[in-house]
Amino acid sequence: MLYFDVHAKSKETVQELGAGFVNTLIHKKDVVFALGEIDEPIGGEDGKNFSASIEVKILTRDFATLASICMAHSPYSVEILRPDEIKLSLNQVHDLLGVISATTAEYKKFIITKLSKPEELLELQESLKKRADMGKKILKKGGE
Repeated sequence: MLYFDVHAKSKETVQELGAGFVNTLIHKKDVVFALGEIDEPIGGEDGKNFSASIEVKILTRDFATLASICMAHSPYSVEILRPDEIKLSLNQVHDLLGVISATTAEYKKFIITKLSKPEELLELQESLKKRADMGKKILKKGGE
């Protein structure tokens, strides 16, 4: 079970956003089944936004898919109903860590490009170039 919240200026928009969001989850790769329930939107008093909770029961092909959904959509709570225990092979752990690393890299890149000054971006690019050059030397050394 994944629990989300959605906010908008009107009840109708909250419901539309919620339905669209659940539909997005249903059609994600490696999602076997998903069923979402959207609570009645509340709020709207004094010009405030409306909000609603969304409860999604979801079955994924593997744990990495579930982790990827959680990283991309940030549920405020997660409850695993089945199985009682999760065992991962080393390959599955590698896949999961790869997904986590890629997602984190994307977030870092977005944050850095939005918040950095032009001179800080240049420094970062120079640092990355030095790191790549060092990596080439290491790879060359390993091939000898």
